[in-house]
Amino acid sequence: MLNQIKKLEAALAHADALNTKVSAANVAWHIDHSLRVIIGICNTLANSNPAEYKWKFSLLRTVIMFIGRMPRGKGKAPKAVVATDAITTQSITEQLIKAKQAIQQLDTLPDNSFFKHPYFGLLNLKPSIEFLHLHTKHHLGIIDDIVRG
Repeated sequence: MLNQIKKLEAALAHADALNTKVSAANVAWHIDHSLRVIIGICNTLANSNPAEYKWKFSLLRTVIMFIGRMPRGKGKAPKAVVATDAITTQSITEQLIKAKQAIQQLDTLPDNSFFKHPYFGLLNLKPSIEFLHLHTKHHLGIIDDIVRG
């Protein structure tokens, strides 16, 4: 995950890049959103009660995790992980620091720490980390396509 965060940090050089054929949002939005997801999920995992975790089968989760990629344009980001104010280089830089710290705490969490994904249901620690990789990879791909476009 730290490697992916470094890639998000490097993409900050292209923050204003926009290619509406790829995404309605610019690179800064994708960086900001990705960091909000990382920080939010890590904090939720850290604050969860592992005794309350209950596994439940999800076909969608199984398929997405198996193929290892998320379809573009199909999901809608929850309000909690979308900026409501201006996205600035300073706000992204602050989030980069928080995201790096949040990722480092994952090694200390119990296996049944969990968060509730809006489409996949409850994900405990290992699938949560897999989701973070997959989600960040998805947005890094969009960023790459915007910059190349």
